[in-house]
Amino acid sequence: MHFTSRFRGSVAIMVLTVTTLTMILGACDRQAEEPFPSNPITLVVNWPAGGGMDRIGRVIAEYARRRLDVPIAVINVSGAGGASGVRHVADSDPDGYTVGILGASLVASQYINPNANAIDDIDLIALVGPDPAALEVRSDSGINSLAEYVQRAQSNPRSIKNGNDAPGGVSHIAATLLERSANIELTLVPYRGYAPTVAAILSGEIQSSTLPVHQLIEQHKAGEVNILGVMSEERHFMAPDIPTFKEQGIDLVAGDWRAIFLPNGVPDDHRAFLEALFLETLNDPDFQAAAEQLSFFITPMTAADTKRFVEAFDQELYPVLLEAGLVRARHK
Repeated sequence: MHFTSRFRGSVAIMVLTVTTLTMILGACDRQAEEPFPSNPITLVVNWPAGGGMDRIGRVIAEYARRRLDVPIAVINVSGAGGASGVRHVADSDPDGYTVGILGASLVASQYINPNANAIDDIDLIALVGPDPAALEVRSDSGINSLAEYVQRAQSNPRSIKNGNDAPGGVSHIAATLLERSANIELTLVPYRGYAPTVAAILSGEIQSSTLPVHQLIEQHKAGEVNILGVMSEERHFMAPDIPTFKEQGIDLVAGDWRAIFLPNGVPDDHRAFLEALFLETLNDPDFQAAAEQLSFFITPMTAADTKRFVEAFDQELYPVLLEAGLVRARHK
């Protein structure tokens, strides 16, 4: 009698277990069969809202979304000169649902900040394009040319407050290279992204900045600031009247670039889909027109070409950082 009850109970448990297992396996099969992407994608911007990285990230998300049946949510994870947002993506589940956009600060921060990710910690899948730095001053500063800026800085070292990123950020590197190239000393004032730096120069908190052209081009046209020079090989298409540093006798090329990246380990099919999605978006004439309206250069590259580009940038930047005494973490 007891054996029969126990047997019946065991059979019931076995039936329940088999039924539950079947349901779980069925659910797994259905999940495995779901096309990618079936859930919303998150695009992580590693700088605060309102800055250049945020603006181009949101435009990319807008045009990429038109090619999908799922939304793309843009979030800002800022801090540590852009390193916090990179780590957020690098540490996320490698399922393809978390994508990031970053800039050249990644390369510098891996040598400056021991807590920053290295290039090898992430998977670059597309280059967006370059973003050369420039030197801007307030119109009421009394400085009307690059030569006058250098003369004032040399005659009164550290008298000019320059707004830039935290150490490792692109505008900080540009300011450091400016000091080195022009043999001057500035007071470098760090801000958490481009938007706060723009606000600081407009309020008079600082006298100059080393931001990309598009950040202050409208204020330049309005006469609020003067853009003294562009740190690029050729003049910026948004400011063809402004000479490059090279044209003014200072051999300085510096600035940002932007790339799309994933955490390492994303399944090959998901990774291939995302690379194709963003390359198609970046090559879309409508997207490029919208990006140009925001003053962005768009020069798309595949994942393989992007990695070669970043590796070459790393090789060029490391000795500059080393000479400037900024290499404090990893060493080659």
